[in-house]
Amino acid sequence: MSAATAWVDIHSHLVPGVDDGARTLEDALESVGRMAGVGIRTILTTPHFDASLLSGPEGEARIVEVESAFERLVEAAADRYPEVRLLRGFEIMLDEPAPDLSDPRVRLAGTSSVLVEWPSMEVPPGTPEVLARLRSRGWRPVVAHPERYRTVGDIVELARTWRAEGAVLQVNHGSLTGGYGPRAERGAWSLLEAGLVDCLASDHHSRPHLALQLDEVVERLDALDASEQVKMLVRTNPLRILDDMDPLPVRPVRMDRGWRERLRRLIRPEAS
Repeated sequence: MSAATAWVDIHSHLVPGVDDGARTLEDALESVGRMAGVGIRTILTTPHFDASLLSGPEGEARIVEVESAFERLVEAAADRYPEVRLLRGFEIMLDEPAPDLSDPRVRLAGTSSVLVEWPSMEVPPGTPEVLARLRSRGWRPVVAHPERYRTVGDIVELARTWRAEGAVLQVNHGSLTGGYGPRAERGAWSLLEAGLVDCLASDHHSRPHLALQLDEVVERLDALDASEQVKMLVRTNPLRILDDMDPLPVRPVRMDRGWRERLRRLIRPEAS
């Protein structure tokens, strides 16, 4: 599959100076260029935001800070990378289980979708109920990197409960290549094999020493005759989210014997 394909990325940290992503405007621009270089033409960048801030004046101050920095990035990127469309959302950490997400500025490009994560990379009790409550209020929760959470038991079964409550699941490119360790790699491939992944994204934090993994992911999935799934995961469904529509079902990725054996070996260190 050609790197010239207009891929879409809905999770990154490129807004300069506002979180643990890009530190400076030049860092952010360098990252936009690297993402454009692997065929990404729409970048939705998502700075961190604690849900608990939404109930006080700190929340408004945070939004204004991010919007100002994002506007500077958009203006500078328009001259250097006119082929790239830059949009903004937030990655909302659900340290508050019933946040008010009615302000469109905290959602993904003003749609009803909102990118969410659990605190401290741990899954607290009652997460299906939290997601169901968000969905009942008209917001579409997009759960960031479900494969990376620790001590969740069977991530496939947990992911099924999240999706049953109307959540969308976003897996990181780097998890599929081992960039977040064997547990995340095993979880990411298991979710793909179960047909539970709705979209893939970079979660790029604008760190030049970390390689973008999209080309390698596309190559690996193409080798598994999953080019149709690639298009759904990295273009069709992200665009549907940005058009305020539910993602389409993605067929399970059927792994060959070699990949199954590789996953089995990944399990061994944690089973001992």
